[in-house]
Amino acid sequence: MAARPPSSRPPRTTGSTCLHALSELLGIPLDQVNFVACQLFALFAAFWFRIYLSPGKTSPDVRHALVTIFGIYFVIFCFGWYSVHLFVLVLMCYGIMVTASVSSIHRYTFFVAMGYLTICHISRIYIFHYGILTTDFSGPLMIVTQKITTLAFQVHDGLGRRAEDLSAEQQRLAVKVKPSFLEYLSYLLNFMSVIAGPCNNFKDYIAFIEGRHIHAKLLEVNWKQRGFHNLPEPSPTGAVIHKLCMTLVSLLLFLTLTKTFPVTCLVDDWFVHKANFLTRLCYLYIVMQASKPKYYFAWTLADAVNNAAGFGFSGVDKNGNFCWDLLSNLNIWKIETATSFKMYLENWNIQTATWLKRVCYERVPWYPTVLTFFLSALWHGVYPGYYFTFLTGILVTVAARTVRNNYRHCFLSSRALKVVYDVVTWAVTQLAVSYTVAPFVLLAVEPTISLYKSMYFYLHIISLLIILFLPIKPHAHIQRQPQTLNSVNKKKKD
Repeated sequence: MAARPPSSRPPRTTGSTCLHALSELLGIPLDQVNFVACQLFALFAAFWFRIYLSPGKTSPDVRHALVTIFGIYFVIFCFGWYSVHLFVLVLMCYGIMVTASVSSIHRYTFFVAMGYLTICHISRIYIFHYGILTTDFSGPLMIVTQKITTLAFQVHDGLGRRAEDLSAEQQRLAVKVKPSFLEYLSYLLNFMSVIAGPCNNFKDYIAFIEGRHIHAKLLEVNWKQRGFHNLPEPSPTGAVIHKLCMTLVSLLLFLTLTKTFPVTCLVDDWFVHKANFLTRLCYLYIVMQASKPKYYFAWTLADAVNNAAGFGFSGVDKNGNFCWDLLSNLNIWKIETATSFKMYLENWNIQTATWLKRVCYERVPWYPTVLTFFLSALWHGVYPGYYFTFLTGILVTVAARTVRNNYRHCFLSSRALKVVYDVVTWAVTQLAVSYTVAPFVLLAVEPTISLYKSMYFYLHIISLLIILFLPIKPHAHIQRQPQTLNSVNKKKKD
């Protein structure tokens, strides 16, 4: 696909001369350099915030105000006047928050936030002709949309629904008092997550600001049995260093592997017309692997920023180690060793998957898988490639679930058979994911059709045959509904 001429892209970043020079030296777009610069500055600001503005030294209002001011500055630095879109959406949805009835607040907020995001996606692509693979203001807007809708549903659960109608998780996360304007701005625009996320829960965030975040998690453990007379004080430093090392490795892979195997290879004449099918299959896998490091880099760095500020503590594991993965957006080891499509998706963009589950999958009365994939595509944007990916993903998900439900038990009788099953399903999963997500990075219709024609639409055909000829067991659909107190009482009566 031809690159857009520089003149077709309006200036939208405000980087310094030094960052301009670095952008030209590395051959990386300026807005991506600005993104990295902001995140590195946020990392140092997070350490400063945790050490010098801890809850014991500073009031919650001051902490709220400072993280908001920093966040607003970062957004303006990166995106210039386009950051106005972010502020407009936040103000509109706060208006809904304070004026709408609790019985409808989630619906109004959802449609306004998703509607505004979609309009911005359309204008960004078809009016302003932004560069296809660059960082732009839609990224923070997508994160804010997740947070806005998450909070609206949690307020609805806390104030507009009976406790017995909520699942255990919905009860835990339900917000029973509408947030103040400062709390709302802080939750949505704080500097730790406004640029790259991730989405998090309002109650967790408020507990972090007020200094209850770590303490509440520690109280879940019996420390006297472990030989402690007082609660320990977990430090995020080790977790941050580990994640920064992962970030550095990801950056090096991005600057080497990603540059060596760009996605444009998939529409080259050699790949489409000359390579044999097996070569195409392997090359597609390699190119898709090469496209991952930029996501690993951005999400791991964002996680490290939150941890450096003291946010993200998830408790203690079975070995007594402190865990700082509450906000982690991916598990690289589980992604690369996934033996099922489901396992892969559960460990990729974790917080977005959680958001989709909480606002859509668990709440819609019909076709939860289809509607969840559609919402995911709409949230990502309006490039046709996204819809190719998610429509293909629906087919592959249903087909994979069908095969697993019908045949997995046949391989559990011995360890050797289980190893064979795991190796085969790992290879199939990795190839299936590469095939499914290729349109997501190709974006346009023409290269997507060209790629799939060169692959003979093999995965589409296999998935359809599986769905048509293998029995689909319905229990997976039934289990999607969260268990509420009413449903438990109903089962007891039955």
